[in-house]
Amino acid sequence: MTRNITIKLGYAMMSVYRCTTCEPPYNYFTRETCPKGHRCEFIRSISFVDAPGHEVLMTTMLSGAAIMDGALLVIAADEDCPQPQTREHLYAAKVLGLEKILVIQNKIDLVDRENAIRNRRQITQFLLEAGYGNSLIIPVSAERVLNIDILLWALERYFPNPVRDRRAPLEMPIIRSFNVNRPGVSLEEIRGGVIGGSITNGKLRIGDEILISPGLIRGTAPNYSNVVLKSSVRSVMFDGTPLDEADAGGLIAIGTSLDPALTKNDRLSGSVVSLSGNPLPVSRSLKLELNLFEKLLGSESLQQVKPVFMGEKLNLNVGVGTSRGTVTWKKGGEVELKLELPIVARIGQRATVSRLVERRWRLIGYGKVI
Repeated sequence: MTRNITIKLGYAMMSVYRCTTCEPPYNYFTRETCPKGHRCEFIRSISFVDAPGHEVLMTTMLSGAAIMDGALLVIAADEDCPQPQTREHLYAAKVLGLEKILVIQNKIDLVDRENAIRNRRQITQFLLEAGYGNSLIIPVSAERVLNIDILLWALERYFPNPVRDRRAPLEMPIIRSFNVNRPGVSLEEIRGGVIGGSITNGKLRIGDEILISPGLIRGTAPNYSNVVLKSSVRSVMFDGTPLDEADAGGLIAIGTSLDPALTKNDRLSGSVVSLSGNPLPVSRSLKLELNLFEKLLGSESLQQVKPVFMGEKLNLNVGVGTSRGTVTWKKGGEVELKLELPIVARIGQRATVSRLVERRWRLIGYGKVI
């Protein structure tokens, strides 16, 4: 059987509606009219980042998790729990500070009652061990659209809109960038490059002048350089709707004045947007207060995690930025790494650390930038 692997971060939008006539928790839907024909009221829009689950793409998952307010952990009811990648993903979410996890026990239609209960007990024990013992577990069948209304109800109860400061300096991590021009378009019709992500602080308006850091990377390590890009905001879109301005939260697409060659094929993914006059710190080396796991989470054997050593190459994720770094100094629980690519990082920010094990980047711990 062929397996499809999601290589890049996916993203989608969903509107949530509530029927004031139907009884909770069966009164939440994704359309304006409930199955009984009652008119529903709009509650809010939710943006989803679909992080790839395959072991080869762990660093991509970590980049996506950096902009999440909460996470849905999907676990198949017809498999033992936890699978190695499930364990690795959950602990990654914990390292990145995601306090709330809503667990979806999917494929409930493929097992009988006894095995569904057994699988749920496995999930409960796994969550307790990982420090998420209070997480809700919702059994569903996505294929047969069973319990989706209850899942929406749980989303509303469990993930309230976070409080954000609109007056804070703008920051928008970029998770996608692309060229929207079709081949053969005339010079007069060419549109500037598009960047996509989620505002984490502040707000953005059409006409704003922005910086994109670290921006364009030239050359290769150790002889690379970066150029912080300057652009103006020409359009802002949310779920196909044009906006004059955007606040923090939700996934948006920004049309820029950049040459589309700079944004094609996710070339600017991992950069961060700020307003002109507020440059962000770009690091070519990082010093970390390092914490290693006892066991290698993404393998069946749960082998011991050995200490890092001088000259070792590790993979680092700081926010949406990803770079490999070579250990150039270590003392006690602190290490310094020279980066192959510059990334935006500030003191106190969390970093995840992965090691190449059997030709796969495996999460081995986390650090705090010092």
